[in-house]
Order: sequence, then structure tokens, then C-alpha cells
Amino acid sequence: MKILFVCLGNICRSPMAEGVFRAEIARRGLGERVEIDSAGTSDWHVGEPPDPRAVKAAGTRGYNIAHLRGRQVTRQDLAHYDLVLAMDRENLDHLLRMAGPEHAEKVRLFMEFAPSAPEDEVPDPYYGGEEGFAYVLSLLEEAARGLADHVEERLNGPGR
Repeated sequence: MKILFVCLGNICRSPMAEGVFRAEIARRGLGERVEIDSAGTSDWHVGEPPDPRAVKAAGTRGYNIAHLRGRQVTRQDLAHYDLVLAMDRENLDHLLRMAGPEHAEKVRLFMEFAPSAPEDEVPDPYYGGEEGFAYVLSLLEEAARGLADHVEERLNGPGR
């Protein structure tokens, strides 16, 4: 299964989501069966590492995302990935326009996988302080567990 996480610049939310989900999938022994990546809808930070505050917040919980580099989502991504998960509605709308009817069913909000979370979108922590990154990381962890349950069921069948 192939999953792509998408935010605006690919330096905060989506690389943190990639790191959190990669760790959750590895913990479940599914790392070899799931392709995971992240991208941004804008080209503002192509080639740049994640925001230092994102790297620090992720690192405090054991996720290493420092090696990731920003990239912009492409139409080819929408064909390649099984799920393209937007962090918020603005990016969801952008992705749905890119996807067209042939790939629209793949595009969803990431927080759909955390129905009991206090937010249905992942807020952008970029213009705030470090506490915003910690809060976002908590949301991402909750959604990653729900997504991992979904992936595990798709890969192994229900009830396994």
C-alpha cells in the first residue's frame, strides 16, 4: 500500500505525519509492505529540510525526520499513491482539483482516521511557537494509529 501525506509547504505537518506513521507501521511489522512519503501543494520549500521546530518536536518523541526534504505534489503522485491524505481542507480542495474524477476517491483528510480527536483538520503550527508543534504531533499520532488500523485491515484482511 502507498500513502502520501500532504500539507502546504512540506516542512511541518506532512513530514511529521510521515515520520509518525512510518514509526507506527514499523512497530506493527508492516514497514516492508507500505510505501510512505510526504509532499506540499506549494513549491515554496522544495529541497529544504523540515522546520527546525518540527524536527525538535518529532525528535523529543523518538521520530527522526531531519533527513526529509520538501517536495511539491505532482499529478503522477495522485496516480501512484493509494491514499493521498491532506492535513486541512484548503490542501484537500487543491488535491481534489488536481486529482480529477479518476483519482478523487484516494484523496481524504488525514484526521478522518482519528474521529474522536478534538480537531478534524491538522492546524498549521508554522506561525506559532513550539507548543503548537507538540500539539500537532499529538493529533498526528492519534490519526496515525487509526490509519495504521485501516492499512493493517486492508493488507491482512478483517479480524486478523
